[in-house]
Amino acid sequence: MSQALRLGIDTGGTYTDAVLLDSAGEVIASDKSLTTHHDLSCGIRAVLEQLPADYLGRVQLVSVSTTLATNAVVEGRGTPACLLLAGYSPQQADRARLNHVVRGGNYVLLAGGHDAGGSEREPLDLYQAEQTVLRCRDQVAAFGISGLFGVRNPAHEIALRELVHSLTDKPVTCGHELSSSLDAPRRALTVAFNASLIPFVDQLIRSIRRILRERHISAPLMMVKGDGSLISAELAQQRPVETVLSGPA
Repeated sequence: MSQALRLGIDTGGTYTDAVLLDSAGEVIASDKSLTTHHDLSCGIRAVLEQLPADYLGRVQLVSVSTTLATNAVVEGRGTPACLLLAGYSPQQADRARLNHVVRGGNYVLLAGGHDAGGSEREPLDLYQAEQTVLRCRDQVAAFGISGLFGVRNPAHEIALRELVHSLTDKPVTCGHELSSSLDAPRRALTVAFNASLIPFVDQLIRSIRRILRERHISAPLMMVKGDGSLISAELAQQRPVETVLSGPA
C-alpha cells in the first residue's frame, strides 16, 4: 500500500517552494519556482509541475502559506469595503484611522451598540444601515460590521449581517467572529482589514483548487495562519486576516 503524503506550498517573496512529506515528516521530494507576483497561482502551478506526478496522487493533505494578505495590508492594496459600526463614537473611528484603512472612506456610524454587560445602549438604526448598503453595494467588494461590545452581545452585528445579506450577495465580516478584544477601535480595524482582503484570498484559493484538480489532487486544502497553525481553506476565505504574517507552510 502506498504511503500517504502531505504537500506544503510556500509562496515567498522570490521563490514558491513545494515539499512532499511522509507521515514521519521526512522530505520525499521538493522543488521551487520563481514567485509570480502578478498571479501567485502561476508560480504554484509551475512548481507542482516539477514534482513527481505519482507522488502527487498520494497526497492526503495540502497546506499553503502565502504573504498575499500581509503584502496587501502593508502596501494598502485592500479592495473597497463598506463598514457599518453600531454604537461607535467619531473619536473611536478616528482612533482606528478608518479614513486611511477603508478605501473610499465608506464607513458609517450607526445608533446602536451594547454596554460592557451586554445590555443594549440604544436601538439599532436599521433604516440608516439599509440606506448605506443600498448606496455602497455597487461600489464595494465586501462589507464589514462591528458593534460596540459586540463580543458581549452580537445581536446588532447579526441583525446587520442579515440586512446586508438581504440586499446584496457581497461577503460580510462580523467583528464578534474575528476578535474577542474589547478594544472597539482595534476590533473595527480588524474588521476593516478582513473585509478588504476577502476578494484577494478568495481568488487565490479558487485558483489553487483548480490547480490541484488539474494535478488530480483531491486532498483537503488548508491555509497557514499567522501563528503557524492551520485553518481550512473555506474558513480562510471568510477570515483572510487570519493569514496575515503567515510563515512557511
